Amino acid sequence: MPELIPFTHTDMASLVSVRNGETKLGQCVHLANHEHPLETILVTARAHGARFAIIGVSEDIGPRANLGRGGATDAFTASMHQWLNLQSNRFLSGTECLVLGQVNTADLQQQTTSNTADKTDVTLGELRDAVEQLDERVIRIVSAILTAGLEPILIGGGHNNAYGLLMATYSHYQRQVAAVNLDPHSDFRLLEGRHSGNGFSYAADRGALGYYHVLGLHELKNSETNLSQLTEFGGTWHSLQQIWIRRELSLSEALVDIAAKLNDTGLPVGLELDVDAIAKMPSSASTIAGVPLLDAAHYVSYIARHCPCAYLHVAEAAPSCHEAGIEAGLRDVGQSLSELIYAYIQARTAFLTQ
Repeated sequence: MPELIPFTHTDMASLVSVRNGETKLGQCVHLANHEHPLETILVTARAHGARFAIIGVSEDIGPRANLGRGGATDAFTASMHQWLNLQSNRFLSGTECLVLGQVNTADLQQQTTSNTADKTDVTLGELRDAVEQLDERVIRIVSAILTAGLEPILIGGGHNNAYGLLMATYSHYQRQVAAVNLDPHSDFRLLEGRHSGNGFSYAADRGALGYYHVLGLHELKNSETNLSQLTEFGGTWHSLQQIWIRRELSLSEALVDIAAKLNDTGLPVGLELDVDAIAKMPSSASTIAGVPLLDAAHYVSYIARHCPCAYLHVAEAAPSCHEAGIEAGLRDVGQSLSELIYAYIQARTAFLTQ
């Protein structure tokens, strides 16, 4: 079974609305040739000017393995539907990007779906075993992207996929990774079997994570055990309450501090964003009391412009969890993730041309 489902010209044509007198991003991006092996696709795109590789992971195994809601399976398609229809112009041409495709998760999703007909339920152990299998696929594909000299932008799925990104980055650079994560949860739970809540604690345990900061951590959505484990590792945070409620410091002050400390490590930076942090974003753990989308985009832009980022990871978006239904969810997730993707690409391009 192939581990990658390439995003082809046929896929692009099904999503992009062509209009006379306009050029859309989807008409300019590099696409995967399904007849070529992964390495050839990546090297060819890099040789023709691509700098970023956008990859999707359509799965909700990780959140379900963390006793959460499913639904994080459609974020990549939703985001590409919106992003590829944006204009190619002086601000972004699209030729900087390869839309690579999706990690193949069909077999794992099928294995971990309960069958009501024959009354077979999937156990927690089976879900967590499937997450481990997914980890290996993410590591292999992200490693190939990095080897080709491209920066991964990984969209969709649970935050469990942070582990694969961190491990691949650690292996590629032969150095630990400094990660920053906009998230109400630290995802530093116990090593109890892989799921969306312990990607960072597992990466720390395996030696990949050298520094970790959580922005927007909710003071009452993390257990004392979780906080103690994070503190023992040396992890730090600015809480949601500090910045957005008590106003003890501004977001700008926090970002200046975060970027300085990330840069002080001298390590490649993993830029992480769990859309659970964004107010009213449909996700496996959506919240009303969250960060505004524009603040989340500013976070992505600031860190990407001021730090040596190795990748962007946007996790947990679940269009089907929208209170108004799937169509509204696809629209809101698509537009929101498009803004985050553009914020990253524009800022990284500025960083690389300094």
